[in-house]
Amino acid sequence: MTSTISDIKVKTIAGEDKQLGEYAGKVLLIVNLASYCGYTSQYKGLEELNQKYSDAGLRVLGFPCNDFGAQEPGTNSEIVEFCTTKYGVSFELFDKVHAKGGEQHPLYAQLTSSVAPKGDVSWNFEKFLVNKQGEVVARFPSSVSPESPELIAAIDRELAK
Repeated sequence: MTSTISDIKVKTIAGEDKQLGEYAGKVLLIVNLASYCGYTSQYKGLEELNQKYSDAGLRVLGFPCNDFGAQEPGTNSEIVEFCTTKYGVSFELFDKVHAKGGEQHPLYAQLTSSVAPKGDVSWNFEKFLVNKQGEVVARFPSSVSPESPELIAAIDRELAK
């Protein structure tokens, strides 16, 4: 396993392959999403972060995930419809992934083994901050909202580097 996520391939929500190395030089906030979760309202804050920091080099990457309470049962097109209609999401969405378990996506294997606390994602809307070199530098539980001062401070710190 490498120390960066740059060589990991993912699928966009439209089904196209994408290498995470394409984001070199950008700060990434990677979030596992669900449309029917108590934290679903965080879509609004994530989109606000996207709008506020996109020009500075932040990319919010959303990975729908049905691993927790089956709270993301929809198809990719239903997920896009929900996110754009209800929350005006313009940040990038990806194909549904498994964040834990035997079918865990390689991205989540890397994310969850890179920073403390190490181990499985515990719920929807867990956030991972990745620096411009593709290294995972911070992990925030679901309870840390996108508007949280600690998350914003970490984003500002990485963008300033």
